[in-house]
Amino acid sequence: MMQPHTLFIADLHLSADRPDITAAFLQFINDKARKADALYILGDLFEVWIGDDNPEPLLDTVAAALSLLSRQVPIYFIHGNRDFVLKQGYASRANMQLLPPQQVIDLYGTATLIMHGDSLCTLDIAYQKFRKWWNQPWWQWLLLKTPLAFRQQLASKARRKSAAHKARYNQQQQPQIMDVTPSEVPRVMAEYGVSKLIHGHTHRPAVHQLDLNGKAAQRYVLGDWYSQSSYLTVTANQWNLVFTPLTA
Repeated sequence: MMQPHTLFIADLHLSADRPDITAAFLQFINDKARKADALYILGDLFEVWIGDDNPEPLLDTVAAALSLLSRQVPIYFIHGNRDFVLKQGYASRANMQLLPPQQVIDLYGTATLIMHGDSLCTLDIAYQKFRKWWNQPWWQWLLLKTPLAFRQQLASKARRKSAAHKARYNQQQQPQIMDVTPSEVPRVMAEYGVSKLIHGHTHRPAVHQLDLNGKAAQRYVLGDWYSQSSYLTVTANQWNLVFTPLTA
């Protein structure tokens, strides 16, 4: 008999351009997720989000699958940097609960901090300035009042700028700037009083062992879904990162 367990995913970047990722996600929903106590989606479920009014059929497909799953399994969502204007309208369609950017949850007796993870990348000054800007409620409200076509153009431009931003740091051999700041992790974990942290964003799946004032702690980084499905499964006794190659 399977142990009670909770699942965590992030950085699927679902889009109409990658039906293989969508297929893997739907299979995950219909198989692995149905057996869980809960499913947490820690941001960037979609490659880009231009508003709950987007008529893209993929959004209906995903909402229907999640809503069906929610009849058996509670679903929780934390915004990422790609889907930060996903609002209650779509959350209601998918029947998932929106959580704040940082949330402490009880995982079988262990207090655990969950987040998307981009707030930990403090060395990326340009990105953090942009993040502070788009997190303003008035800016999001104004953006969503613009025509859908304008938002589509803006999203395309933002994706090109993001790709150029990453390429520039890689060319300068400074990819660590886009990773978490080592000193920020223990600071945030101490602030929330936890010894476990789960996040995504960096696309560098790993389990990091930490020392928090003489006490052992762990940081679990979720993987993206560009070449494999990736999830973390947590039971009362085990925490395992699982990877499965995508099929064409």
